[in-house]
Amino acid sequence: MTMIADTVADGIAAVLKGPAALHEPTFAGREWDYVKDCLDSGWVSTAGDYVERFEAMLADFTGVAHAVATVNGTAALHTALKLIGVQAGDEVIVPTLTFVATANAATYLGAVPHLADCEERTLGLDATKLAAHLETVAEPANGARRNRATGRRIAAVVCMHTFGHPVDLDALVRVCERFGVPLIEDAAESLGSYYKSRHTGNHGRLSILSFNGNKTVTTGGGGAVLTNDDGLAKAARHLTTTAKTPHKWEYAHDQAGFNYRLPNLNAALGCAQLERLPDLLARKRRLAEAYDAAFAGRNGVRFFREPDFARSNYWLNALLLDRDVADDRDAVLERTNARGFMTRPAWTPMHRLPMYDDCPRMDLGAADDLYRRLINIPSSAHLADGLDG
Repeated sequence: MTMIADTVADGIAAVLKGPAALHEPTFAGREWDYVKDCLDSGWVSTAGDYVERFEAMLADFTGVAHAVATVNGTAALHTALKLIGVQAGDEVIVPTLTFVATANAATYLGAVPHLADCEERTLGLDATKLAAHLETVAEPANGARRNRATGRRIAAVVCMHTFGHPVDLDALVRVCERFGVPLIEDAAESLGSYYKSRHTGNHGRLSILSFNGNKTVTTGGGGAVLTNDDGLAKAARHLTTTAKTPHKWEYAHDQAGFNYRLPNLNAALGCAQLERLPDLLARKRRLAEAYDAAFAGRNGVRFFREPDFARSNYWLNALLLDRDVADDRDAVLERTNARGFMTRPAWTPMHRLPMYDDCPRMDLGAADDLYRRLINIPSSAHLADGLDG
């Protein structure tokens, strides 16, 4: 084992009092009461009061006009891309350093992921590099932009707020406006994160959230489409409810929709979780501050802090190894896990996966560099309860 492996393990141990998973849900509110209410009443499927209540709570917290709850975040992103007009044969710009669902959602529509690089400041899309890339590869075509090398329309840009840290949204919005390409925010990880005092999910024409079991707020499995556009919100609700037209008894549908609505049972869990969200965020910030202090004086590694223009939710805390010890990343993972601290690397970049290795792309050097150096460390909100002070 290398010295950096002990350095990282000792830094985590300085904060935590014992073994810890990467991210576990916290149920300490009215989750049992609300779920039991669903069971007692029999309203467990997509029809039920908790679904609309959950959507209203989401809209209120994030400041968006509309939230449409879905079965998971991937379904929400699939829906958002469909609503924005992505079609088979188009290209969708996505970060290569992301969870695979970001690219998969484009593929579901027959579109091709166009892989973009990231910046170390945010871990998300590099707006400056994207602008330079589009200047080179994108050409006007019938009121849109087309990849001059492939001939395919560039239909959307999807940014992802990595580990809950907002990208530079103003810069990215300017790039998208300049090239006439709509922006979608993959805010799956950033519930409770703010860009210049405005909650993430308010800058793209559509945005999405995830409520998987490892998220800050969980519904077991769930997601949501967010938008400030009344028409898109109505279309999202219709499309995710199998495009069923209203009628007392007839099953009539006006397009091939998706069975993507969130069940009432899951929404009930989410309502109880959202009631406690401010406390969960406060505890996660306290844990992040403890990690930041613990690693401040350690050589070869630093704690990844929110960008200066943002207030992040610190969904997954991250360490960034110095480049001269990056080759020891796996040794760090082995040592920390052996000591009972669940750690993991960032996702394998999309261009290293077999189904996406031939996708169009810009230079991806920064993402490759970050992938070699990033390590996620235990981030559950309840871990803050054991901190001194």
